[in-house]
Order: sequence, then C-alpha cells, then structure tokens
Amino acid sequence: MKLLENKTALITGASRGIGRGIAKTFATHGCAVAFTYSSNAEAAEALVQELSASGVQVKAYQSDAADFNAAETLVNQVLEDFGGLDILINNAGITKDNLLMRMSEEDFDQVIQVNLKSVFNMTKAVQRTFLKQRSGSLIHMSSVVGVKGNAGQANYAASKAGIIGFSKSIALELGSRNIRSNVIAPGFIETEMTQKLSEEVVQGWRDGIPLKRGGQPTDVANACVFLASELSSYITGQVLHVDGGMLT
Repeated sequence: MKLLENKTALITGASRGIGRGIAKTFATHGCAVAFTYSSNAEAAEALVQELSASGVQVKAYQSDAADFNAAETLVNQVLEDFGGLDILINNAGITKDNLLMRMSEEDFDQVIQVNLKSVFNMTKAVQRTFLKQRSGSLIHMSSVVGVKGNAGQANYAASKAGIIGFSKSIALELGSRNIRSNVIAPGFIETEMTQKLSEEVVQGWRDGIPLKRGGQPTDVANACVFLASELSSYITGQVLHVDGGMLT
C-alpha cells in the first residue's frame, strides 16, 4: 500500500544517512521527492538515479537551508518544478562537539544556524503555500539529545531542543488551517557517521538500549511516513521518539 501517492515532499540534507533513508522510503510509497544536499553532488546524483527507478519525480538541489534567502529561492524552485508541495522534512544538521570550556563561539553559532535557524527558514518559506492549500505536514528532526541533553554537545542539544519548542508553537499557530507540525527524536541510528566509531563503542551503545540494537535509517523513515500521511491526520504538536526505548 502506497501511503504517499500523489504527494510531494521536500527533504533537507538527504544525500546521506537518515535523510537518504527517508527519501528512499518516501519514493517507495509513491511520493515525489525534492531534496537538498550541501556539497556531495555525486552522492546526490546517485540517489536521484536510484529513486527515479521507483517511477516517481525526483530532483536534487544544492542549497544551504541555513541561508534565509536561499531557502526562499529553493521552495519557489521546487514549486515550479513539481507543481506543488505537501510535506516538508527539516532534516539538515551538523555537529561540532566539545566541552563548553573548549567550545568556540563559532562552533556554537554554526550549529544553531544550520540545525535550528534552517528550520525557521524552511518553515517560513513553505508556510504561504500550505496556508493557501489549507493542508501540509511539517516534520522536524530533533534528537534524544534535544530532550535530555548530553555532555560535550551543548550547542547540538540547544539546537535540537529549540526545534521542539519551535514545532509546538507552529502547531498552535497553524492547526486551524489543517497544517500539522511534529517532531521526530531519533536515538542511536546506525549510519555512515556511526561507522567511524569502533565496534566496541557501538556495541556499548546497543547494550544500553532496551531493544538491544541501534536503529536503522528506515526506522526513522517509517515514522516520517506515518507523520506525513493521512494515518496521522489528528496528530500535531507531538514529539515521536524513535530510540528503541533509550529514554524510557
């Protein structure tokens, strides 16, 4: 059953990791996919080729979601290319981890800019379209770290906690127009980034999770499908934890 047929999604930061998993799963559910990448054109093109095989419209855009004007230009281009937009997934994110005493102002500002300001930029850019059509699903990628904090990640935790507050406020503002705003808070998801960690460290993470395994990008992607589809038509302002029970 294709849950997203005749819908169009815009996903930021989708050339790798969780974003890539979301794009692939959405395409299998019949969703047209517009996605952004920051620098890896080769990976973006490979994903376009892979998704096109599903028979859906796909296009990659090199764009910086942290740039307000670039976000506006991007959304206008997507609307022109796809003829509409139903779902926005704010997934772009970076880390610049360090203890507070060693964290530079630049490292703090950059993480807030890319992770949090981008959510404002992109949501603002799609708002007019969603208001006009009186429908739309906004899905913002936070993290368990945004809920409970983490030593050495004050900048990242602040950005991800900010996303939750932003989303809940937008849910209150736009609910009367049938526009839903929800957050997904992934736990330990095994991607290209975690492959750089030693097997011992990864196993240590797995052992501390009630389900005794790390999550896969598809675990997050399936939660996104739920929040993007009509299955969740009465759900807004929520934070869905996809963490194997980490925060239980």
